[in-house]
Amino acid sequence: MSETGYTCQQVIHITGLSQRQLSYWRKTGLIIPTQHTAGGHARYSFANLLTLKTARKLIDAGVSVQRIRKSITSLTDFLPSCNIPLTELSLVATGDMILVLHQETAFEALTGQEWIYSVAELEREAAISRGVVEPEQKELFTLPENIYQNTAVNQ
Repeated sequence: MSETGYTCQQVIHITGLSQRQLSYWRKTGLIIPTQHTAGGHARYSFANLLTLKTARKLIDAGVSVQRIRKSITSLTDFLPSCNIPLTELSLVATGDMILVLHQETAFEALTGQEWIYSVAELEREAAISRGVVEPEQKELFTLPENIYQNTAVNQ
């Protein structure tokens, strides 16, 4: 097989993962190198790098490796045309939950439960119903007209 792709050392340098993390993720199937050299050394593709960087970002955001692994399995079940979820989908981490933004919808990666409304939109609607009106941007950055007028005292 051709010896193209990124070596383990290059992947570690690019992704910021430790040798131990990369090895563990490879052994547990979180990441599968796309190639191996004739000597059996792993070679990673650019898509593998994207997957590793995404997994790293999710972990840094508080998502557990087990949740990532389960989410990948669920996403490939929910979206059969999606082969590499961490690379092909837009993901948002909220605590230990992964939200997927896909085709104008948002859903939880593990359960597939759809998020049917925007929290920010609901907050605006609630404020309007209470009579709270948000100022327009131009109102936030204009100074009162009389701020520059001299207020001379008549003598």
